[in-house]
Amino acid sequence: MAKALFIVDVQRDFCEGGSLGVDGGAAVATAITDFLNDNAQNYDIVLASRDWHNADGDNGGHFAAAGSQPDFVHNWPVHCVAGSVGAEYHPNLDTDFVMIHIQKGQGKPAYSLFEGSTPEGKPIAQVIEQYEIDDVDVVGIATDYCVLASALDAKKAGMKVRVISDLTAGVAPKTTESAIDQLVDAGVAVIASDHA
Repeated sequence: MAKALFIVDVQRDFCEGGSLGVDGGAAVATAITDFLNDNAQNYDIVLASRDWHNADGDNGGHFAAAGSQPDFVHNWPVHCVAGSVGAEYHPNLDTDFVMIHIQKGQGKPAYSLFEGSTPEGKPIAQVIEQYEIDDVDVVGIATDYCVLASALDAKKAGMKVRVISDLTAGVAPKTTESAIDQLVDAGVAVIASDHA
């Protein structure tokens, strides 16, 4: 059995200056790198996900229709288009630690990294089975959307799951607080990095 670190969507478009930037995103990228410098040896595998949306179309309604305003609940501004600068990992994140890259949201909404696959097309379920991952720590952006969905899916898959809260950044305080409550209610441990 293996322990993994899941780094969720630490991308330029989700950090300050990006099309869907979250306050504290760049600082989280730096903090995850610092954490890995001190703790990488505690993980058998480090996996990172990215939104990787199609350039054409609205990706199943995930992007707001042309000419309309996004509601920031069900649809969003154009972000993380495959191959674009905005879809790149934030430069503060040291990707040398990342062993497996997951892409998600190609043509459809996808919040959880469990909805993604490797660039070669291997579904995340196969990756988890291959490495026998049963224990996971989740970090990244955004606490109240993709981190929440990924952690809940890991729990549903029967894993031991922890979210390291100071290595995440949320879209808004209210929804972030709600997300933490949902995680705790689902049996996910929410901890600080100095307890990891």
